[in-house]
Amino acid sequence: MYVKVCGVTTPQMAREVCAEGVDAIGVNMSAKSPRCVDAATAREIIAAVDCSVETVLVINDRPAVDAARLALEVGASVLQLHGPGYGPADFAAAAEIFPRLWRAISLAHDPHPVAGSHGEELLLIDAPKPGSGESWDLSALEEARPEGRWLLAGGLNPDNVAAAVAVAKPWGVDVASGVESAPGVKDPALVRAFIERAGGGHA
Repeated sequence: MYVKVCGVTTPQMAREVCAEGVDAIGVNMSAKSPRCVDAATAREIIAAVDCSVETVLVINDRPAVDAARLALEVGASVLQLHGPGYGPADFAAAAEIFPRLWRAISLAHDPHPVAGSHGEELLLIDAPKPGSGESWDLSALEEARPEGRWLLAGGLNPDNVAAAVAVAKPWGVDVASGVESAPGVKDPALVRAFIERAGGGHA
């Protein structure tokens, strides 16, 4: 089970999270996110990460081409374009600049998602209110479980991730607030518990 911890905000936090054995960290540069960082900080966070861990730049409020240039600038290994505002043409334009793209969507905006339909290498299925930390009705995935590689996100934490994985059967999972001791502060013990209960990690 692939595990991504999103919303890492400092280099030290990145090192602590990676030490627990995650597969990827997310660095958020969407202005409305409480975990948003600037380009200089994003670059420092990414530079602190061992090359065995993927670094995902998360953006939902910039043109796709600008986001791709920013991903290059900060040294991310993956660009996650988050939300319904990005269509196939946006992904095609971004891919000319930055080839590794993930697409994040909710079933509210794409009720029958197909991994790779926009040229992305991986799909992320989020809650109807992305970034809210609220859990959602995973039974909707019975009718809309995507094929290919996809991550489950939205309201996951160490207490519910095992059950969520059993129901949704994703390729991987994504967590942010569910492993925090305070808003924006990742707790290594919670990260460790989350990885163990998700059945993932590479350490």
